[in-house]
Amino acid sequence: MRLLIVGTLRGQLTTATKIAMDNGASVTHAEGNEQAMAVLRSGKGADLLLVDVALDIRDLVMRLEAEHIHVPIVACGISNDARAAVAAIRAGAKEYIPLPPEPELIAAVLAAVANDSRDLVYRDEAMGRVIKLAQQIAGSHASVMITGESGTGKEVLARYVHSRSTRAKRPFISINCAAIPEHLLESELFGHEKGAFTGAIARRIGKFEEATGGTLLLDEISEMDVRLQSKLLRAIQERVIDRVGGTKPVPVDIRIIATSNRNLADAVRAGTFREDLLFRLNVVNLKIPPLRDRPATSSSWRSISRRNTPRPTACRRGRCRPRHGGC
Repeated sequence: MRLLIVGTLRGQLTTATKIAMDNGASVTHAEGNEQAMAVLRSGKGADLLLVDVALDIRDLVMRLEAEHIHVPIVACGISNDARAAVAAIRAGAKEYIPLPPEPELIAAVLAAVANDSRDLVYRDEAMGRVIKLAQQIAGSHASVMITGESGTGKEVLARYVHSRSTRAKRPFISINCAAIPEHLLESELFGHEKGAFTGAIARRIGKFEEATGGTLLLDEISEMDVRLQSKLLRAIQERVIDRVGGTKPVPVDIRIIATSNRNLADAVRAGTFREDLLFRLNVVNLKIPPLRDRPATSSSWRSISRRNTPRPTACRRGRCRPRHGGC
């Protein structure tokens, strides 16, 4: 869990840092928005930003969006000013924490973002076999391909493998190949130099470098353009990458985990996926069975859903609160 604290927090910085570190987070500090962006571009990365509400949060959100950096923001302030909290949320913050910080509250926020260490819960034998294989190969450095239908938990399994590997204390970086436009995906993966293309206002470290020492998850890799697959294959084979606009190869040390909800063998035959890349990625295959083949999981989920369904609260002046369905 990587936490970037932005701002001075008027003396509460030391307390917030200590609480976060006691809960297993690695903490980096930035005095303002510009320095925060420099940290994120440098490859240090962050899983969560804890930002002083006195800073211009909307400006920070716009900077992040402009450079396609996706990281949640939690605002914090030393007062219980409701207007400041509302303004922060409207600006793009996910949550607001009053200071001085309560250890339980910060621990809960960190746990909600970094949930990697929890054991997987399963009841079906079919899923049990997949988990057992995942445990067996977690300690190796082999590339892993996780396949299964959408919604079966491929990224959850990828995080499980990482958390039980020798790289568990290093970054777990995920990138959704289907969610990023083709012309931006290369820069997201490999980074770029200043001026490499329109909008490249500064050097940006890509996901490969950010994940060095840890694990890189290539989610829905079947959606990657075949031309970019060639550069990815070179990076996996030679363990070096080239930033967009760069002149020197950059060495990387990462484990690759890829996921797909499609049959990649069919994609190879159709010419939309490279066979040699599939060979490099599919060293170990973890195939998650669909939910229809896991009846115990489905029945457990229905039971949990029923228990968590909100029930109408007591009426006030003859009217129930609308979010609970009315009277």
